[in-house]
Amino acid sequence: MLNHVEIQTAAVQASAAFHDAVLAPLGADHRIEHQGRIGYRDEHPEFWLGPVPEPSSSRARESHLAFTAPDRRAVDAFYQAAADLGAEILHAPKIWLGYHDTYYAVFVRDPDGNNIEAVCERPE
Repeated sequence: MLNHVEIQTAAVQASAAFHDAVLAPLGADHRIEHQGRIGYRDEHPEFWLGPVPEPSSSRARESHLAFTAPDRRAVDAFYQAAADLGAEILHAPKIWLGYHDTYYAVFVRDPDGNNIEAVCERPE
């Protein structure tokens, strides 16, 4: 249903370094740069990092984004990449029975404080 999503970041390149590492296990290993923004995927990026508009008296606001992982190993690899970068781990990978019995997810904070999730809803 969504064509693309863009989140604001205080430092596009620093945020891109984080997202490069954690999104690679999910298959988002190609990115483009366009007009000061960085987009992930192929010729039609689905996820973008953009600068906070100037002038701005506020910093970027928290967003929550959930990225689909192809399997639980990819969720674990996302978690390990985030941990290796020193990211705040909000919730380690686990099954979230409150959602449903195969919802396997991890939640971390990116450099701008966004709640970034990797989720696999397929049974093991």
